[in-house]
Amino acid sequence: MSYVLGVPRYANTSPLYHFLQESEELQFRYGVPTELNQWLLEGSVDLSLVSSYFYLANADRLRPLPDFSVADLGPVYSVNLFHKVPWDRLKRVALTTESATSVRLLRYLLEADGLRVEYTSEAGGLELLERYDGVLLIGDRAIQTYAGLLPALPESVHQVPWQVGGVQVTDLSMKWYERTRLPFVFAVWATRKDEPPPPAVVRKLRAARQKGLGNLETVSLAEARRLGVPQPLMQHYLWNFRYQLEAPDRLGLQAFAEAVGLAYPDDYWDV
Repeated sequence: MSYVLGVPRYANTSPLYHFLQESEELQFRYGVPTELNQWLLEGSVDLSLVSSYFYLANADRLRPLPDFSVADLGPVYSVNLFHKVPWDRLKRVALTTESATSVRLLRYLLEADGLRVEYTSEAGGLELLERYDGVLLIGDRAIQTYAGLLPALPESVHQVPWQVGGVQVTDLSMKWYERTRLPFVFAVWATRKDEPPPPAVVRKLRAARQKGLGNLETVSLAEARRLGVPQPLMQHYLWNFRYQLEAPDRLGLQAFAEAVGLAYPDDYWDV
């Protein structure tokens, strides 16, 4: 019987599994984060990348691997609020239906600034700005949208524009960093608490991550072609991530738990 991994097919997770081979013993099941979260709880996947907010809210049923994350320190470029009015004048925002963590992070950041905003869950892109002040986009859709706004590839990250035409872009990870000076953890690999991860699978995951990070140009080229964005932009995007859940990332995860009123279990598999 195959062991099933839940995988979001997003460019930002590709270094983790680009070189991981499916086999009779190890199968992938792709979905957006909200789907993967549910599949893990109901048992149709065995080990999955899950949203950090979902993990924290279900920590009595889930336990993460000790050294895997999808995290970032500063701008992440793909968890963005695109808006047509300044941040402090936002009244109505359309939310992605793909992720619980980014939605909760946006709500926290707005409330921390004393803003009261009306939220609506609705799939779509920038066309939603015709009816809303802002739209939250994540993952591939966000990076494609942002790349499409850029008039040219900047030579330096310090030249990246955060306003193009009438559209302002607020990077939620950067806003989190400005508030906490900590990384933001978007996802962790987790299993159900009563089903320890097989060590052989974890070894394969670590080997695939090592190869993915060591061959980032290859990974970024494949993802750039898939999404139709410039390869240099994709490579910079990918090397910006933190995939190891190191001490600063755990502090960031703990700070997020406290920010949204959840317990931080500090409980990881010893594998």
